Formats: sequence, C-alpha cells, structure tokens
Amino acid sequence: MRHLSGLERARAALDAGERIPGGALPAPVAHSWRRCVDFGLDPNGTPVTTVVDARHLRERREQRELLRRLAIAEMQFLYSQITGSNFMIAFADPDGVVLDTISDHHFAATPTGRAIIPGSTWKEDIRGTNALGLVLHEKAAAAVYGREHYFACNSEVSCMAAPIFDSTERIVGILDASCAQEGRQHHTMALVRMATTQIENSLLFHEQADQLILAFHPRVEYLYTLSAGIVAVSGDGRLQSVNGRGLGLLDGLNAAPKRHFEDIFEADFVSTVENLLKGGITQVRDRSGGGLFIVCRQTGGHGRFTNSAAMARSTARAVPRQVHAPFICKDRRVAAQMASVREAVKSRMPVHITGETGTGKELIARHAHECSGRRGEFLAVNCGVISGPLLVAELFGYEKGAFTNARAEGSPGLIRQADKGTLFLDEVGEIPLSEQAVLLRFLDTMEVRPVGGRKAIIVDVQIISATNRLLEQEAAQKRFRADLLYRLNALQVTLPPLREREDFLEIVRFLMDRIAPGVAITDAAIESLRQRPWPGNFRELRTTLQRLVIQCGETHIDEGLVACCYGPMANACPDCLGHPLRGAKCAQIRDSYRATGRNVSEVARLLRISRTTIYKHVRDLPSDLPSDLPDRA
Repeated sequence: MRHLSGLERARAALDAGERIPGGALPAPVAHSWRRCVDFGLDPNGTPVTTVVDARHLRERREQRELLRRLAIAEMQFLYSQITGSNFMIAFADPDGVVLDTISDHHFAATPTGRAIIPGSTWKEDIRGTNALGLVLHEKAAAAVYGREHYFACNSEVSCMAAPIFDSTERIVGILDASCAQEGRQHHTMALVRMATTQIENSLLFHEQADQLILAFHPRVEYLYTLSAGIVAVSGDGRLQSVNGRGLGLLDGLNAAPKRHFEDIFEADFVSTVENLLKGGITQVRDRSGGGLFIVCRQTGGHGRFTNSAAMARSTARAVPRQVHAPFICKDRRVAAQMASVREAVKSRMPVHITGETGTGKELIARHAHECSGRRGEFLAVNCGVISGPLLVAELFGYEKGAFTNARAEGSPGLIRQADKGTLFLDEVGEIPLSEQAVLLRFLDTMEVRPVGGRKAIIVDVQIISATNRLLEQEAAQKRFRADLLYRLNALQVTLPPLREREDFLEIVRFLMDRIAPGVAITDAAIESLRQRPWPGNFRELRTTLQRLVIQCGETHIDEGLVACCYGPMANACPDCLGHPLRGAKCAQIRDSYRATGRNVSEVARLLRISRTTIYKHVRDLPSDLPSDLPDRA
C-alpha cells in the first residue's frame, strides 16, 4: 500500500466518516475538524455563504471606527510587503464578520476571493475550518494551509490570521491574510502578527492619549520595536493599560490596571519619570529582579501631574528640552559618519557635507564644531547669496577705502573672526570659478590677506563646507575646480534624505518634543507620515508637524488626522479616488510633483517611477506639461 502523508490519511478518514487519526494534523486543526463534523457539515459540499446586509455592515464599521482606521492603515502596509504574491488581506470583527478587504486582483477572481467580501461571516459552524474562525475559537494566531481546510473546495487556499486584543485582553478584531496555495509564503504569519501588534499598540496610544506612555525591554536596542512592552501610567503613578508584550515581560507580577508603578518596578516613580522626561533611557529592575530599560514614548498630559511638587518641577524643566543634542542620530549610516566627523575635526581635517536641501547639513556642521572643542566662534556663510567679489571681501576682510561703498573702518573678515573656531561654507558649489582660486590658495597656506592690504595673517580655522550639488560632476564639467574639491572633501559626509532614514520615528518624536511637548502623536500617525516622500526633508517635516498640532487642537495627533490633511482621499486624482492603494500612490506622486516645483524628472528620480506614470496622475493639475504628454499611460 502506497505510503500516505498524515494530511492525506486524515482526509481519507474524514471522507469515510471515520475517526481522524491522532497526530495526522496540527492539534487546533484536528479539533476544528471534529467540531465541524458535530455541526453536521459535509466536507465535500459547498459552504453556505452568509453576508450581513449593507445597513448592518455599516453599523458594525461605525462601532469600530477607530480600530478600523488603524487596521486599514496596517492592511495597506502589509499588502505592500506581500504584494505580487496573489494575496488578500481581510479585517474582521469579533463575530467573524469581514469589515474590509484589500486584494490582489488575481486572488479576488478566485472562488475563495469572491467569498471573502465585506459582510461575509467566517465562523466555523458556517465556513468550516478556516484561520479566521479558528482564531475566534482558540483566541490565538492560527494558520490553515490548503487541504487542512475542512471543505475540500478551499484546498487551493492558505490563510493565516491573528487576533487583535484591547487592553483588557478581549478580542476586538482579527487580521487575516489569504493566498493561493502555490503562492504561500512562510514568513506571512510573522508579518500578520507584527501588524496586529502594531494595531494593538496604536489603539493603546489612542485610548491613553492623556497619559504618560513608557516602553520597556530587557535589551535597550528593542525599546523602539514591536518587541517592547508598552505601559500607560497616570500622573499619580497608577498603571492604566499594558500591551500584550508588556504583560509577557512582566509575567507573574500582576501588572493590572490601578496597580502602582512602584508595585511593579524597584524604582521611585517621581525620579524615574523626571529622568525620562529629559529624553534619556533609564535602567530599573522589576519586582522579580529582572533588569529592564525604560524610555518615554509619549508625554501625554504630564503637565497635569499633581502627585508631588517634585513632579511639577520635573515637568516644568522638561518643556524647554534644551539639554537635548541638536539632532537625532540613530540611523546606522548617519551614526557611523558622525563618528568619522568627530575624529576628523580633532585634527582640523576639512569636512565636506552633501545631501538634499533640508537634510540637516548646518546642524551637523554646528555639532562638529562642538565636538572639536575649539574655543573660537562658529561662523556660517551662505556662498550662494553673495556675489563673487563681495564674497571674497566678506571672507578675507578689507582695508578702509579698498573699494566703493566699503566701510570707512574696513572689516576683519569672517575667516579672521573664526580664528580658533569653525567656518561653515554653505552652498560652496555656488562660488564662481575666479573666487574658487582665492579660496584654494587660502586652504593651502591658511594665510588671510584682506582686500587692499599687504600683510598676511595666519589663522587656525576648521573648515566645513556643504552643498546639495554633485561637485564631482561639476568638476568633470569644469564648473568647479577639482583641486579645490580635493582640499574641501578630506572627509566627505553624505546625509541620507529623510525618506531613507531608519530613525524616522525618533526624529518625529524629537521634533514634537520641541514644537509641542504636551501633544501626543501615535505610532500609527508616524507610520502614515513615513510613507510620504518628503522632498523638503526636515524643513518640510517640521512645518507639517506644526500644521498638525494646530489642526489637532493640542490634544493628540493620530493617523486619521494625517489622512484627513494629507491622505490619498484628500489628494488623489479623479481616476484614483475610492481606491485605497491606488489613491495612496497617486497622492504620493502629486505631493512630490508640487513639492519639487512641478519637476517631472525630479519626481521620477525620487520615487523611481517613469515619467509616463507621473503624467497619468497629474493631468488634472494646472501645470506647464511638455507638449509630448502621452494620450494614454
């Protein structure tokens, strides 16, 4: 007799009405099959399709408006991770009723795809063994692959689902990813679980917007990841809510609502929060002796804490936030380059900083000056706004009467003012060729001779330059002196644009602390912002956050507000309205088109798409489009 796999033996037993052999199936699936048999379902029949009417579907959606918005944002992100794999993402309520779906058109055309629609019900007693129904019964993540489905007609589909819990550990929703059997991806379950964790965390941030929210983990590098525990704490130190990861990390400590912070952690609440509100990371021990790192993720209503005068003093000191470094540097590339900058300025090596407009070149230059320990001033000059001859006079100074309109007393020049300090030459690529020769001569000798003067003075100046131009290309085309470039870029630092930074979340929270310390912003809102192209980089982000603070009425910023102000429905072309994925991409293209001054080539480079695609989405915008605009895209 041909050897049969456990699954084949189980199906043969099911078809014959016999007992399912032990160990042939994963235990949850085997138990589900037995329940389906008890329900009287025919495994070779056609499951009944049950769909709630439009009114009841609308009511169910309205009952979970916040959760639904959070879920849809994660569904879109999840779909972008697995797109092209013949997938459908579905969000269901605790009754197993599907509220929303996002589908690959290939999967949507399959029988199962046509069955997983908003309003359809996926309980076991109706649809047999399936991941969504299994989650409802097991109250845990579940996967059902191919022929593990009770109904044979679903054997070409695999589905993976995970529950969404609220702070009381009650299931409030389910996220499901279903795919064609041949397109199954083994990492999809991990992605689904990550998505549900993100939704749970975002829900906690929303519901506890006026509380202090702390993240904790035994390893400091996990504090800003989904592995971190999250706890909301009131002004008097009482726990309000703890996420699932947090409950796991505090297992055995009864981290229940209304318990005090000091009942769980071996640390004084007031002094711990005082340190956290300064922006630092604090190490504590829990009551079982385990070491944990804690960081503040949301200040909430900390200005209203009233448990002690000490707490009032700590919050008052925390608002200015002047003790912070001038920028966030948790991106690995930026951190590595900053380490090189710190070493370079110790030996007065010239540093050249490149990057798009708004990436923080002057902030890096100022920080390099601080790191150098130099006693002199930091002086910055924008070489792009001063004409060539006048630039030489500004840099090197001039004697009285050296030229028409010169000050009677003359001027020492910026280079001499920066002696023993740092001179920052911003937009150095704008210096005309004739003046470049003067600057090169100075860099070779470090001698300053003022215009109209005869005596040269030797100075000790750290030179830092910056530009958003590609000077190597400029030098190749004879628009910038190659020998000057080699003197300026002894160390070259290239700052990545904001859209490529790994520390976007930390950057947003850092800026929010400076713009509006008492206004909370959720992780989901930050993720929504992360999807934007940010052609203006930090300047654009700061302006956007200031606008959102005004819009939110100084309470909190969530992804709903971001979507309202900047989402796809607010800025999609007529053809893309009503289509979440197309609308999001269309809005991104149109935002970039406006931000770059309607520069199609620049948008194509930023978003790595064709010019034809851009034309398709900006046809209705007033512009000076080229005459070769295609009729069809």
